[in-house]
Amino acid sequence: MSKPHVHASHPKIATRLKRAEGHLRSVISMIEEGRACVDVAQQLQAVESAIRNAKQTLIHDHMDHCIDTENTGDRAELKAIARYL
Repeated sequence: MSKPHVHASHPKIATRLKRAEGHLRSVISMIEEGRACVDVAQQLQAVESAIRNAKQTLIHDHMDHCIDTENTGDRAELKAIARYL
């Protein structure tokens, strides 16, 4: 099990993900209401983009931390997280 990491970007990432969560709920409502598929697809694209951006920010921040600390023990973790980019 990995040790917990808290970085300065985590609160902003959590806020982005909460916004994406609300957006996703709206998309589900759109589907249930029978809204046009093109509108649903557009909104799903926005949710996907928001989640991808949050993921990339999290990973880049963590990688920067590993590089900045020059902790050689974190190299395996650095490689492990890089595969999610």
